[in-house]
Amino acid sequence: MRESRPDEVLTEPAPSLGERVVCGVIIAMLTGALIGPVFAPLQEETPVLRLVWLPAYAAIIGLLLFRIDRLWRAWPAMIAIAALVGLAFASRYWSIDFATTMRRVIALAISCGFALYLGAVFRGPHLPRLLMHTALFMAVGSLVMVFAFPGIGVHQFDNAGLWRGLWYEKNQMGAVMVIGATAAAACLASPDPRRLLPAVALVLSSGLVLATQSKTSLLCLVVGLGLIGGFWSLRRGGAAFSVIAIWCAVVLAGLGVWVWETHSVAVLEALGKDPSLTGRTEIWDSLMRKVADRPWTGYGYGAFWGRIGESPPADWVRKETGWIVPSAHNGWIDLLVQLGWPGAVLVGALMAGTALIAVLRCMGSGVREGWWALGFLAAFFVLSLSESILMAHQGLPWVLFMAVMTRAMLPSPSPARAPLVEKRRRAYQTGPRIVSQYPYGSQRRAFPVR
Repeated sequence: MRESRPDEVLTEPAPSLGERVVCGVIIAMLTGALIGPVFAPLQEETPVLRLVWLPAYAAIIGLLLFRIDRLWRAWPAMIAIAALVGLAFASRYWSIDFATTMRRVIALAISCGFALYLGAVFRGPHLPRLLMHTALFMAVGSLVMVFAFPGIGVHQFDNAGLWRGLWYEKNQMGAVMVIGATAAAACLASPDPRRLLPAVALVLSSGLVLATQSKTSLLCLVVGLGLIGGFWSLRRGGAAFSVIAIWCAVVLAGLGVWVWETHSVAVLEALGKDPSLTGRTEIWDSLMRKVADRPWTGYGYGAFWGRIGESPPADWVRKETGWIVPSAHNGWIDLLVQLGWPGAVLVGALMAGTALIAVLRCMGSGVREGWWALGFLAAFFVLSLSESILMAHQGLPWVLFMAVMTRAMLPSPSPARAPLVEKRRRAYQTGPRIVSQYPYGSQRRAFPVR
């Protein structure tokens, strides 16, 4: 009988089909697919939209209770999540919109609970495979909207002709398809022999990213796929190839930083981008002046970007920039105006710690998942520089980051626990079969073979 490989023995069994279906639906809702354009076409928070989320919240609570036996192992992640939610909750005391802060803190806590569940239950390759399947389903739905309902699937006024699929904006579709593409690439790089579906998902998701013409999404795609492909190549190339590849990567990274620092305007113009990043630099300058007014507290979690006439600091920014600004278009600055420097430092420390642990584990457990965590973290960081995704109360990128953090803080399955991980799939085995199935050995002498 073939001897089991360590990465096969130590992979925990996949969650049930019912759990995967429910999680796929919640993940699609977290992207805002179709729900937003249908129930809130003006991109405003409406009572109907809140009612739509109530069944999802109930499902998340049910999943947490169903898997409570696995959640206790993720107690370090629970502490980190409690710190984040606690800081957001504390901001209600100085929030400029108490009701909005409290409502969004509750949504943030439930979303983080779902992230804790994903990280604790979908171990190894199971989470990227779930994301690949969900993204593939949404990609097909986006194609249906583009060709059958172009009034929804294609921009009609601003960015006319560009695809947006199931979402409000092309950037939203680009970000979701980047997540799907990195998950599909990780499935291809993992030891799983099933290659056809990941290949189809990778090609389709990458094609939809190109159809959006979103430069940020394209950069995230290149960074995410580049990291996954790079680690896959290092694993297969041997020591000499690894040294050369690392040296080339360092040189190219240094060259890229130098070119950006010295010729950033020329680079942006070559990419067809306004040097002001479509007005983003003006927004950032204006917002940093408001941050200076409340550097240690911010204006309250989720409270800064109120409706016109309801948020004086946001109205001031809109008046100064000359257009109706919906967000900071930068996750870190948006975090500063909400929770001040304590919030930004806390999120930055968690992101740096998670990345460090993921790198240290990349040559062990990373092989089983195809180095998905590293690819996602790199794309997530790049996206955070252009989109307000940090500590989003209902946002897939933030939920997946919390899930990656949970997975990173969980202890790896040890060889001694391999029989428990396999859930006793074989009811009875003779001595020679046990020895072949668990080649790690133990202190006790194996059964004698006669």
